[in-house]
Amino acid sequence: MSLTPRTSPTLTQFLIEERRRFPQASGQFNALLLDVAMACKAIAKSVAYGELAGMLGKHDEQGLSVNVQGETQQKLDVLSNELFLRMNERNGHLAGMVSEEMIEPYPIADPLPRGKYLLVFDPLDGSSNIDVNVSVGSIFSILRAPDEVLDGRPLTAQHFLQPGTRQIAAGYALYGPSTMLVLSVGNGVHGFTLDPILGEFTLTHRYLKVPTETQEFAINASNARFWEAPVKRYVDECLAGKTGPRGKDFNMRWIASLVAEAHRILMRGGVFMYPRDTKDPSKPGRLRLLYEANPIGFLMEQAGGRASTGHQPMLEVQPDSLHQRIGLVFGSKSEVERIEQYHAHPPRRESDNPLFAERSLFRD
Repeated sequence: MSLTPRTSPTLTQFLIEERRRFPQASGQFNALLLDVAMACKAIAKSVAYGELAGMLGKHDEQGLSVNVQGETQQKLDVLSNELFLRMNERNGHLAGMVSEEMIEPYPIADPLPRGKYLLVFDPLDGSSNIDVNVSVGSIFSILRAPDEVLDGRPLTAQHFLQPGTRQIAAGYALYGPSTMLVLSVGNGVHGFTLDPILGEFTLTHRYLKVPTETQEFAINASNARFWEAPVKRYVDECLAGKTGPRGKDFNMRWIASLVAEAHRILMRGGVFMYPRDTKDPSKPGRLRLLYEANPIGFLMEQAGGRASTGHQPMLEVQPDSLHQRIGLVFGSKSEVERIEQYHAHPPRRESDNPLFAERSLFRD
């Protein structure tokens, strides 16, 4: 029997309640979100079967198929991408989609009906962790299609290049001990747990809030030698603990799954850093702006946290390409603001003193 309290609304009921705030709404937006949720349910089942269904391992063991990012595709990467496409292309809610696993946009073409929204997604974030049974997830963002697309113009990559402030909904599905859908439609962040008996997402976490203060941070410490000085300063201060300038001990976490990191921070606070570094100067960051940084940033801001590049608010960045990479810092507001301050006001170096400069007080 179901263990879900009868008073908890399902995702469908929750969306109906939200729609009442907009009497002019057609219902197309709600239907789109339910299509996305259906894709997440299907992916959750495939992830849960794992090796029982032969779903683990690389997509092409011989040719080692790679995606547009140059990353080796797992079997579940390809299947998850296909599920997102098939669950969302036929119902008339979308004009097109963009995925981490596809080079170009996926337009909704005749004879399928075209809708007024755009969907961008990472179908299976953290898929490199599948073989070790660590939580993975799906990340998505919904944008409005520009008027010219609604008027029948061909869909292009340019139509997706909208800053994060233009998102009208964002969320992620977490495939862990329980399957959860965490969602914001611009009115706070809410968590839904999949009832495996009913097959429905049920509201279990209303108005998630990121605590302002924290004593946890997450960063890939193996890249320390490539960090910019403000990031190194922040981490060094955290590691110094009670005897350092912060006056308190910090714990360091690193799951290497963006969805799992974001979920931990939403549930109990913390700060996550995957900043720009000098490891590969051709890449201004590791994570992708459109379908990773922007939706996670939207959720954090809606939950009272903050998301940033380290230099500017994440949601204000104007994208310049579909698969643009960017540095990302998010989590408890006070910690992210501190990291931003360190970038904006680096400490004065001894070499900046005119006494030690090449042209000093003792030279003409």
